[in-house]
Amino acid sequence: MNLALFDLDNTLLAGDSDFEWGQFLISRGIVDPELQAAKNAAFYADYKAGTLDIEAFMTFQMGPLSHHSRAELSTWHAEFMAQHIRPMIAPGTRALLERHANDLCVIITATNSFVTGPIARELGVPHLIASIPAIDRQSGRFTGSASGTPAFQAGKITRLEDWLESQALWWDSFTHSYFYSDSHNDLPLLQRVSQPVAVDPDDTLRQHAQQMGWQIISLR
Repeated sequence: MNLALFDLDNTLLAGDSDFEWGQFLISRGIVDPELQAAKNAAFYADYKAGTLDIEAFMTFQMGPLSHHSRAELSTWHAEFMAQHIRPMIAPGTRALLERHANDLCVIITATNSFVTGPIARELGVPHLIASIPAIDRQSGRFTGSASGTPAFQAGKITRLEDWLESQALWWDSFTHSYFYSDSHNDLPLLQRVSQPVAVDPDDTLRQHAQQMGWQIISLR
């Protein structure tokens, strides 16, 4: 059995779902457009530069979730999927996933599970490791903060290993382990698997992949 891990944003998607969710909220008048746009752009620039404060970012992104009911959020997310996500699925994504149909497939992403859960289901990937929005157990509403370790940079390894252990699996359970990613932020996990693959990589990851002799592909 093989393990196939997939980053989501700018890998399986030809864009960033977290950024697009912010743009969707702006388009619906749900958040202050100037503040949201400025912060969204600044955090995204920090992410690309490898300097993102993940705790501050998660607080910013999850804050609006706490102001609305789960029913409202679900309705909005269905619109978001139709308007922003389905058109953004990279042309080669479904063929890549099909090649790994007999492997244990997991999307692993720093973007929170509210945003990414329906995307994983749309793509037919049965397992998702994502950053987790905290939930008030009495009301069932999101609190606006995060829970547990964010699935970001080395945190992806922590979250993955915790998940593998919960499945009674470990790295040596697999003949090969693959990880597909576009970002140098994912170098810790790329260096951990047996088959790292750079997908439409940023400049830093492309240079590293070339130096290491890693496979470089495009899904676009």
